[in-house]
Amino acid sequence: MPTLSDRGPRPPQRQRGAPRSSRPALRRRVAPVRVEAAVHPVVVLAAAAAGAGLLTWFASGRSKRLASTESEGRRYAPRGSAVTASAAQRLNHASTMLAASVLFDSGLEHYRGQFFNRAMYTPIIVSSVTLAASLHGAGDTDPGSSRIRHGVQALAGLTGLIGFGFHGYNVGKREGGYSFQNLFYSAPIGAPMALTLAGILGVVAEHVRNADPGTPRLAGLPAGRALAIATAGMLAGTTLEAGLLHFRGAFQNPAMYIPVTLPPLAAALLVRAATKPQGASQTAARWGMWAVSAMGIGGVAFHAYGVARMMGGWDNWRQNLIDGPPLPAPPSFSGVALGGLAALELLEHRPFRF
Repeated sequence: MPTLSDRGPRPPQRQRGAPRSSRPALRRRVAPVRVEAAVHPVVVLAAAAAGAGLLTWFASGRSKRLASTESEGRRYAPRGSAVTASAAQRLNHASTMLAASVLFDSGLEHYRGQFFNRAMYTPIIVSSVTLAASLHGAGDTDPGSSRIRHGVQALAGLTGLIGFGFHGYNVGKREGGYSFQNLFYSAPIGAPMALTLAGILGVVAEHVRNADPGTPRLAGLPAGRALAIATAGMLAGTTLEAGLLHFRGAFQNPAMYIPVTLPPLAAALLVRAATKPQGASQTAARWGMWAVSAMGIGGVAFHAYGVARMMGGWDNWRQNLIDGPPLPAPPSFSGVALGGLAALELLEHRPFRF
């Protein structure tokens, strides 16, 4: 009876008398060791956005047309002496605030959406270069404009309009169409317009910087009045977006009524200021703009409190920052209000020092 060992494979037996091979023994091949560093895609995106911003900063300076004076050239100071230079810098401050709000807000919202559409990377890159261009203009007191800054701001305005179309399509294609349910829980339909506002204010800053300090004009109209009316409309649009989201939250905190009441009042003060004679005092409208600006900064604290009230609070920040109240959203009010202050500078025809 065969045993278990008899059934196993037997090694080949060498034939007796056969000559041994003269070839050397084969060496065992070892696969090369590959070291791969796992880099999170968000880190790559942040590095790309930062690099694009730095390139924009340096390009903005090189594209700046020098003044005709022999000794001054490019100048960087806290505030320009001419009213147009001061107003242009304040408009760049407004564009900076809006671009930063869009950068962080779109980053959080699109990260929550896992960037399922590659177009969702676009606002992060565009808002980064817009932020760099606006920061560059905020410190520039030379009356000449920059072609790079102007082009970047125009690109931001166009990108925001395209994003508005994408978000509108996202809402409309859902079952039920443009219902409150879809407006509440799909892509925020008005959010991309913040990038458009940043671009508009940045473009206006370049035009104001090039305007005649004595009689600055925009599109053939007095610059102060045109900008005041436009800023009032921006405040109204931003209020609608905040009102929609706070209505979704059922105004559970009485402070949620402030962003839907204070900005319209400030917008009305701006419209009233535009009807006053050139050079008249605009104290009420100025305080209204500062109140809206402070409300935007204070809104970050209220939203942080909303994050803390969620399950896990700040200990569960990875989830609550994404699903809770958007921390970067309220400063968009501050950005628009700074644009209103620039309009008031042009209306009073004197730069503000605060």
